[in-house]
Amino acid sequence: MNRSCDTEKIREQMTYYVLNAIRTQSDPTDDKLKEIIADVVSSQTASYKLTLDEKRELARSVFNSLRRLDVIEPLMEDPNITEIMVNGPDKIFYERAGKLYRSDIRFKDDETLRTVISCFFANQNRPLNEANPISDLRLPDGSRANAVLPPIANETTITIRKFTGISHDIVSLIRQGFISEEGARFLSACVKNKKSIFLSGGTGSGKTTFLNCLSSFIPKDERVITIEDSAELNLQGIDNLVRMEARLPGPDGSGEVNIGQMIRASLRMRPDRIIVGEVRGSESADMMHALNTGHPGSMCTGHANSCFEMLERLTGMVMAGSSLPYNAIVTQISMGIDIILHITRNREGRRYIDEICHVLSSRGPDYNLETLYKNEGGEYLERVCSNDKLREILVYRA
Repeated sequence: MNRSCDTEKIREQMTYYVLNAIRTQSDPTDDKLKEIIADVVSSQTASYKLTLDEKRELARSVFNSLRRLDVIEPLMEDPNITEIMVNGPDKIFYERAGKLYRSDIRFKDDETLRTVISCFFANQNRPLNEANPISDLRLPDGSRANAVLPPIANETTITIRKFTGISHDIVSLIRQGFISEEGARFLSACVKNKKSIFLSGGTGSGKTTFLNCLSSFIPKDERVITIEDSAELNLQGIDNLVRMEARLPGPDGSGEVNIGQMIRASLRMRPDRIIVGEVRGSESADMMHALNTGHPGSMCTGHANSCFEMLERLTGMVMAGSSLPYNAIVTQISMGIDIILHITRNREGRRYIDEICHVLSSRGPDYNLETLYKNEGGEYLERVCSNDKLREILVYRA
């Protein structure tokens, strides 16, 4: 390309021509839009003496600005990037291998960023405007996006949690130091012996990844129902599998299907196990009901800073969806959960299990936890109980 040419100005001109070309068409498909862009670029750039590769890049850039996420689309296409954070036009960050980096790409200005994000959400039938300045979106590939417009945020903000599709088996997690070999054997035995397991951890700590891994130990002849916000679990070899995924409300606020509704529906579907991707609120009461009504071996995740704090948070969430008194809720949770573990992520981005506990019968209003494995220094998960205790826990519960 002639270096004296203003690349941004050329792109703006091509975008203007494309918008004029599709003005009389009703929402062309992506493929049709690409054809229109290719025709416009071919006919309108003769005076710029662009190479074929430069024309292709220009066409791709125009398409990304109209249907994708403009300058950050390359970050979306990078399989090694797991999260993208845009805090205004020139403050763009991404996560790779558990670490945050600042990108050198930027939007032209906040108005451009706002237009791109608003159009992107509108293309997915999700309103994002002054009347609805906060919006969530699930992309077709399972990724999740959250956007906030000014004045709620100082600048237009979007956070994207990408669904990479990468699955980890237990062997690779052991090699990475996520869990010890002995701890892995114990948890796999817990799954096979129908112990109900709750996974706790912070955002991006690896809860869903490890839940997916543990699910691989479920006997293949069982009927399993998975319930998720966005479909990320990938259970292999189970023929009798039902996958349910939450649905966000439509533009008019109707049509939502939430986790609690799906849990209640699953109880009428004769499940052997119910696997819930995550509980955040009153649906926890439905989950606890499921664990205590003949569905041992079920699994679930939640956000907390430790195993004990997870139980305390879970109590509060169940109280929001139940009329039971506090002591009764503590008893119900203690009866429903056999094993609770906590996953953490350190400053270097390393993820690992730092605690595995056995949930014993409650003592009045207090939880009674017994630590089985502990990672004291962030290096190794070590057993802190006897082998006899582990064998006692693994006795089959019908």
